[in-house]
Amino acid sequence: MIRESHILLFSILIAGLCSIIYELLIATTGAYFLGDSITQFSLTIGIYMAFMGVGSYFSKWVPDNNLLPIFIAFELVLALVGGSSVPMLYFSYAQDLPLQLVSITLTAIIGVLVGLEIPLLSRLMEKHYTLKANLANVLSIDYFGALIATLVFPFFLLPWLGVFKTSLAFGLVNLSIALSLLWYFSPVIASGPKATLRTALIVVSGLLVGLTVFSTQLNNEWNEQVFEDRIVHSEQSQYQQLVMTRHKDDIRLYLNGGLQFSSIDEYRYHEALVHPAMSRLPENSSVLLLGGGDGLAVRELLKYQDVSDITVVDLDPSVAKLARNNPHLSALNQQSLNNAKVAVQHLDGFVFLSDHNVQYDLILIDLPDPKTTGLARLYSKQFYQLARTRLKPSGILVTQATSPFFAKDAFWSIHNTVEASGFAGVVPYHLNVPSFGEWGFVMACNVACRSEQRALPTTKFYSADVELAMRAFSQDIVNKNAEISTLDKPNVLYYYLAGWKYWN
Repeated sequence: MIRESHILLFSILIAGLCSIIYELLIATTGAYFLGDSITQFSLTIGIYMAFMGVGSYFSKWVPDNNLLPIFIAFELVLALVGGSSVPMLYFSYAQDLPLQLVSITLTAIIGVLVGLEIPLLSRLMEKHYTLKANLANVLSIDYFGALIATLVFPFFLLPWLGVFKTSLAFGLVNLSIALSLLWYFSPVIASGPKATLRTALIVVSGLLVGLTVFSTQLNNEWNEQVFEDRIVHSEQSQYQQLVMTRHKDDIRLYLNGGLQFSSIDEYRYHEALVHPAMSRLPENSSVLLLGGGDGLAVRELLKYQDVSDITVVDLDPSVAKLARNNPHLSALNQQSLNNAKVAVQHLDGFVFLSDHNVQYDLILIDLPDPKTTGLARLYSKQFYQLARTRLKPSGILVTQATSPFFAKDAFWSIHNTVEASGFAGVVPYHLNVPSFGEWGFVMACNVACRSEQRALPTTKFYSADVELAMRAFSQDIVNKNAEISTLDKPNVLYYYLAGWKYWN
């Protein structure tokens, strides 16, 4: 026969597991939609812990004579709110509601409910163990459940289910506490509360199951409200949400809600990234591309038939898979990733440079903007110094450097950081990409950047004359006093967030 203590220990394990999952889900979803992962995770953790304290404090007023049914009722509410937290955040974003406020409110409610769990479970366990053993059992099992959550979330739940379905799935997992307690302790619960709890269990289960069954349809409908054009591809990878839209001939790719390119004008960006450096390199050049898993920069590189080899390092395999297999994107990149000269590796750019002691003629950095700490490290002095060691003596590095108009200080921080990394010549330039506005790049040469250029392949936008214009900066987009960015002090992150916050 199952012992009463075993049911309670099971409840503690599930409580610890679900509590961390909810916290990770809210913070991750907030970072998807609002960016600035530091703020989202800090707010979520801080508010969550504070309101757990509130819940723990209020637990002393739960009477002993109704402890079990009240605890089951709390678990039903927690399963409903926690399980539907991500759908509510998606809905809020689609309806242009104050998402930060919604996120904070959900975090506070879940924090209070989670804070009630351990004190109430400890009281339910009192008759089975001494105080010393009771605290040891409850806390150790709760912490072990939290450990399981932190392991399964990034490696299994996020890549397999995504945040939307994971939220609903763990609402149902949370319900197992109420179900097991209501089943096992049914004989000792009064008939009135028992009937109410059973009805509530059926209603909450029905809501969560219904949301799960229709989750794909709901997700698609809310995405259609968020994105202006028709969605032709949507998936949640281990690292990010990928959405591709189409309107007539305009194909657009969004990563975590941020536009990556529009097929109408992406050639301006990618030609500016590739050709200023490639036209200054000798034949048979070897190229390392950090990022660029969509294959569009590779398409431009392959216009130089004498390029010897191209190594693409993009963290997310889903992006490269989409670039190879999606008919819209593979047509746009001209099947570039399937070329025999191209090798694709799925690693972090910093890790790749650290572990691979290979030198290249050209390193192109086509990474997302420095809007998180994880990305800001790829714009640090240490990163550029490491990249410089992987360049041949006459090698060139080019990095995209965000908008010198919308994030002026961030752009010049990148420029100054590259300059402080030991390059002999550093050239900033910018252009207008209609989908993004003014966009900037920084080219750095191990020796003085040559003015002579070899014959260009066919381009739509770039030419030597255009490059001269791209190097001119008006006074309102110049701040050469911006501080450099390091691993210890990621100034580029602060500059970037402040710049885009102003314009948003």
